[in-house]
Amino acid sequence: MSQIFFRQTVEHEEYQAPLSLYELHQQIREELEVAFPDSYWVVAEVAQVNVDRRKGHCYLTLVDKGDDARQMLAQARATIWGSRFQMLGRYFEEKTGHPLKAGLKVLLQATVRFHELYGLSLDITSIDPNYTIGDLARQRQETLKRLEAEGLLEANKELELPLVPQRLAVISSATAAGFQDFIHQLENNSYGYSFKHTLFAATVQGNDAPASVAQAFAQIARESETFDAIVLIRGGGSQTDLSCFDDYKIAAAIGHSPLPVLTGIGHERDESIADLVANTRLKTPTAVAGFLIDRFREAEELAENMFDSIRMFAAQQLKLTDDKLERLSLRLNNITKQQLQNRKDKLENLSRGLLLKPKSYLEAQRHFVSDLEKDIYSGTKDLLHERQRHLQELSVCVEGKSQRYLHMKEHELNHLVHCVETEAKDNLKKNQLAFTKYGDKLEYGTKGKLQGENHRLKLLEMSIEANNPEKLLLRGYTLTLLNGKIIKSIKNVKDGDVVETKMQDGTLHSMVVNIDTDE
Repeated sequence: MSQIFFRQTVEHEEYQAPLSLYELHQQIREELEVAFPDSYWVVAEVAQVNVDRRKGHCYLTLVDKGDDARQMLAQARATIWGSRFQMLGRYFEEKTGHPLKAGLKVLLQATVRFHELYGLSLDITSIDPNYTIGDLARQRQETLKRLEAEGLLEANKELELPLVPQRLAVISSATAAGFQDFIHQLENNSYGYSFKHTLFAATVQGNDAPASVAQAFAQIARESETFDAIVLIRGGGSQTDLSCFDDYKIAAAIGHSPLPVLTGIGHERDESIADLVANTRLKTPTAVAGFLIDRFREAEELAENMFDSIRMFAAQQLKLTDDKLERLSLRLNNITKQQLQNRKDKLENLSRGLLLKPKSYLEAQRHFVSDLEKDIYSGTKDLLHERQRHLQELSVCVEGKSQRYLHMKEHELNHLVHCVETEAKDNLKKNQLAFTKYGDKLEYGTKGKLQGENHRLKLLEMSIEANNPEKLLLRGYTLTLLNGKIIKSIKNVKDGDVVETKMQDGTLHSMVVNIDTDE
């Protein structure tokens, strides 16, 4: 197969010489200029925007993701040259309220260009902002429909804003002027109201804003018990940076929020989706602060009015009670006088009866008391006799049971003492046998150990005796010393040293006059 390819190549080269890459690109450019001589209206999505601040040019990356936006169908580079970009960029921003940025769908007029070095690109000559406005409106309606289908469009409005929202979770940029104005107005209100505010810093403009704000809402949701409401404010910046508040992520975060949300993000022309979903929508951060202060003032006025109403009601009730007590006092006074008169008449009647029958009544009472005394004496005597007999029976019963219990415990104690003595004797015998066994074993082991150590000492003594220098001298060896130390090498002496040589029967003193090595 390689031969066939080679032959075809050779045959082709006979008719046409190969082109350089530049020549090929030059032909492509010429063909494209002929095939696409005019400008064309193109619909595309902006994937990337880079503005050369020095030269004023705008470089775009355009993509086509199709209807379902799930895969990339086409991609191209595009350029808006400096002078035209100043005009088109300003015009597009004024009409749409947005600068050219990633994510926008645009309808643009462009001419096809091909450069030998940079390849294919589009030169943009015009942009129709009405198409982008319509696409943004479509995206906005789709977002609103999705929120409504998920039950998030009215969810935050159904939450009740506390009468006095004092503990505020604020989502904003920490360095923004709007945030500082909000805090300044809260802390310096003329009524001296105190607010507790905690900032959850987030990016509130640009492409990173939706994820940043949604993350702040998630963090507040984990601490929702420590706050009364959430304040979402935008801290200054261009009006064109507000499109992030139409993003689904921010709106969904507000819909899922367990706390009512107040917005002050600066939309003057219309409401953002975040405003539509929030519990309370205000235009600016200072307007939010004013709303909170006014709410405190309304609550204070309501409390004052309720206090005045309670005071007036209490005064009326006290007046009514005083009147009622006065009427009751008069009625009670009349009833008391009537009752006293009735009792007085009854006492007089009783007094007359007692005066007529005092003796017969007293005699009847004396007989009654006497009979009662006899009955009590008789009953008490019989009861005491019965109790005495019962106690004697109990005494006999307790004495018998006590003696039987004592005999039983005495028998158990004797048996326990016998068992303890028997066990102690057995343990004593076992310990004596074990002691005798261990004593014999210790004595035998000690003797063996002593014999082994004696044998080792004799061997060491024989070894020391064999290496004794005096023994070596008897065998004809000598020892040479310098300053009392044995000379082991000629390196230890030099010419002129006086050495000492020990022999079996005496010592020689010599002077070194020459040193010869074995080398």
